[in-house]
Amino acid sequence: MALNKYKAEKIYYSIKEVAEILDVTTSALRVWEKNFDEVHPRRTSTGIRIYTKEDIDTIAKIRDLLKQRGMTINGAKQMMKNNPDQVDRSHELVTHLRNIRDELQSLIDNL
Repeated sequence: MALNKYKAEKIYYSIKEVAEILDVTTSALRVWEKNFDEVHPRRTSTGIRIYTKEDIDTIAKIRDLLKQRGMTINGAKQMMKNNPDQVDRSHELVTHLRNIRDELQSLIDNL
């Protein structure tokens, strides 16, 4: 699912919104928060998780490693720690290709 679902004026997103944006479950987000040092959403005074766009981008990278590349959590943790530049480039490429696919599908649908 494309990350362009961000609402331009929003600064913070709930766990439910992030799950919808990234097409994952809220329980997966909680597991990833426990296993990845890079995922650390802020919490309100009542303990509710709130995510920034940067948090969502980081989680999208983790999702790609786990879901698209089929890595284990430990493998993805190691990749995020040892090769962050490679993860960033790979994520950018996948995102770009998804956007192209979505545009092409839109053109096909309009024919």
